[in-house]
Amino acid sequence: MIESKYLKNDIKNIQKLMVIPALRNFEIESLGRLVSLSKIRRYEDGETIILEGDNDPWLFFLLAGGIRVEKDGVEISTTSQMGEMFGEMRLLDNQGRSANVFAVGKTMCLAVNTQATEKMGSNDRSANFLLLLYKVFAEYVSMRLRLANEELVKLRSETAASKSR
Repeated sequence: MIESKYLKNDIKNIQKLMVIPALRNFEIESLGRLVSLSKIRRYEDGETIILEGDNDPWLFFLLAGGIRVEKDGVEISTTSQMGEMFGEMRLLDNQGRSANVFAVGKTMCLAVNTQATEKMGSNDRSANFLLLLYKVFAEYVSMRLRLANEELVKLRSETAASKSR
């Protein structure tokens, strides 16, 4: 992994974040806060981005390349969709990472340090920023839960059909 220093809170970096779908509802000031908590990380094909069981504070947005998510050696999903958020579950439930995430091809991510609160200060604007960030987390988790439910129903239907044969 190659990692940048923390990004500067400037208009160029903020404008780059505005293209990420999950961040479109953030105000410019909130995006500035997010930028100041962020680094750019570059990974080679197959390199580990997240290791199952780890307790690191990083939230990721896919900027280029792709990712493969695995649990117990079983592929859960792959994506190359720019702006895809991952690593949020650990931040919501404060447990170890639930799966491994690997780079697919040369991959670049925005890595947000969710524990770098000293860079944010403590005021109502910081609280509003965190609430908005958690709303984005909740929307992603809800979307993924719906997809998992659909997959579970499909698998159970297939299992029932094969048992009845």
